[in-house]
Parts: sequence; C-alpha cells; structure tokens
Amino acid sequence: MNAVDLGPSWTIVLRHADRTVRHFHELVEERLPGLLPEPAAGPFLAALGRLAVEADDRAGRAALLTVLGHAYRQHGLRPYHESIVGDALVATVARHFRAQWRPPLGLCWARAYRRAIRAVAQAASQSGEGPAWWSAEVVGHDRPAEGVAILTVRPQSALPFRPGQAVPVNVDALPGVWRWYSPANVPRPDGTIELHVRAVPAGTVSPVLVHEVRPGDRLRLGPPRGTGLALEADPTRELLLVAGGTGLAPLRALVEQVAAGDPRPVTLIVGSRSFADLYDAVALDKLQCAYDWLTVRPAFSHDSLATPAEEGDALTVALRHHRPGQEVYVCGPPAMVAGCRLRLLAAGVPAHRIHLPDAH
Repeated sequence: MNAVDLGPSWTIVLRHADRTVRHFHELVEERLPGLLPEPAAGPFLAALGRLAVEADDRAGRAALLTVLGHAYRQHGLRPYHESIVGDALVATVARHFRAQWRPPLGLCWARAYRRAIRAVAQAASQSGEGPAWWSAEVVGHDRPAEGVAILTVRPQSALPFRPGQAVPVNVDALPGVWRWYSPANVPRPDGTIELHVRAVPAGTVSPVLVHEVRPGDRLRLGPPRGTGLALEADPTRELLLVAGGTGLAPLRALVEQVAAGDPRPVTLIVGSRSFADLYDAVALDKLQCAYDWLTVRPAFSHDSLATPAEEGDALTVALRHHRPGQEVYVCGPPAMVAGCRLRLLAAGVPAHRIHLPDAH
C-alpha cells in the first residue's frame, strides 16, 4: 500500500477537524501532559499528517519541514517523544476512519509517520530558535490585475525577516497546506507585510488567497528562510534586478533595502505580458519618483503597443541595460528562471554575479 492510499483516511480526519484535533491532543496529554500546547495541536497535526500523506508534494514539503522543524524545537520534542505523537496520530485516524480501518492501513500509517518524523527531526536540527508560526490578520486585499492580489497582513507579533527571504503561508481553509511567498517590503514599524499572489490555475493556496481571502481573515506565517536573493555585502556594486510577474515582490523589497541603507544605481526591469498585466505600476512609479538612483523599465512580451525599448521578455530587455560589474538578480515564474543562467552567462555575466531564487 503506498502513500496515495492514505488519502481517504486523512480526508476524514480533516473533515472532522475539531473532533480529531481534540482527540489527538487528549491522547498526547494522557501520555505526557504539556508536551504540545492545545493551541498548537491543530496546526501541528494538520502539517504532520499532510507531510506523511503527501510525501511527493514538492511544492509544499520544504515549507512543511520548515514549520514542523521549528515546532519540534519550540515544544522541546525529543526522539523519545516521537512514539507518543505517532501513536496519537495513528489512533486518531483509526478512530475517525473506523468503518474502513484495517491492520494493513495502520501499518502504512505507521511507516508514513516514521518517514515524516525522521525528516522533521532532521529539519529541527537545522532550525533556529523562534516560533513555528505567527498568526496574522489580513488588513488589506487589493486586486490590481486579473488573477493577482496584493495582501497586506499584520502578524500578532513582529516576524523577523530580511528582504529577499520567503515565508511559508497557510490559510485555515486548507489545513496543513503551506506555500512560500516573499514579502515585497522591508520590515515596517507597524509590522505589516505585503504579499503578492498570482492565482495559479492548478494551484492550491494561491486561488484561495486571491479569490476568497478578505480583510479580517487570519493566516499563519511560518519562519522566514533565505532564497538566494539576499543583497551582497558590497554596497558599491550596481544592481540589475529582473522581475517576472509576482517575482517582483522580493526584488521590490531589495529596492527598499537599498533606499534604507547606502543608495547605489539600481535598474529594475519588470516583465509582464502587457501593460494591463503590470499589476504594481502605481507603487513602482512612486519608487521611481522618490529615488534618482533607481531606474524602472517595463518589458512587455505580448503587447502590440510596446515601444521597441520595452518589447521582449524581461531578460531580453534586461540585457540591453546590463553593464559590466553589475550584480544581477532574477526572480519570476519557474520557466523564466530555468533558462536565465545560461543566457546571462552567454551574455558575459560572470557566474558569481548571478543571483537566482533557490528551488523550494
């Protein structure tokens, strides 16, 4: 029996979330009171079960391990606690799937849990201190273009992130499902974070964030993680930033970081299919007007009204603006990022000057 066969039983657990979470927490408390605080039991169970059931979910696995690894450390779990949590998980599934529960299914759940908890323990050994997640309120939800939303969220306490990093995001409607998003701003005095989200047709979290979430709703934000887009320490290097779609978010945060520190020449190329798809035009115009060291140039791949200087994909337009010695940062859809290193190298950009987002 493979992991896919665990899906129906896990669906039942999610369908009766209040009861299953209560039962799971009671079982853990019976064995070791205080091991897992009640408010953490629901998100922890949902994430752990998701990791066990969907081991091949590459888009969410790294986010789940980041969240669960921090939870493992935050709550002081040790290897000798793993059987307590595992027994409670399997017993919870068995109780709520009892009409169809069979010993082979129990064995498969036990194996899946052991694989998952080993991965979590390894992630915990590489995790820093701090909470596993922050509850955050959506205080703004704008739809600047078709299929795109800009969310402004306020965590209940300051989330310590740096420009260029990404944070896992979870919504209550999708228990245990976490996806990475990069803040589009530097840390603000009021603690708010701006997230840019495009609804991916086959996506899980992004359509909910774009089409269903509203101001007043709550999200969870996981621990921030580097993506390979942190600014180099040398403040004298000119920057060429190349954004495709909502890949603009972390690069706009880098512009704000430069503005808050040592200004230097920055060229920001923003790619979209057409002018109508250039979703953050107002904010970009404000940035351009505010800083004389910043040059913002659009790139339109499918706009018949584009000028010759604007015509082409983001990387093509960016190479027209490239100058020797620039640090080049690229962020955008996977298809855009996949081939850009070879194109940049072929154009004479040294490998150590190329900064691309890590695959999560």
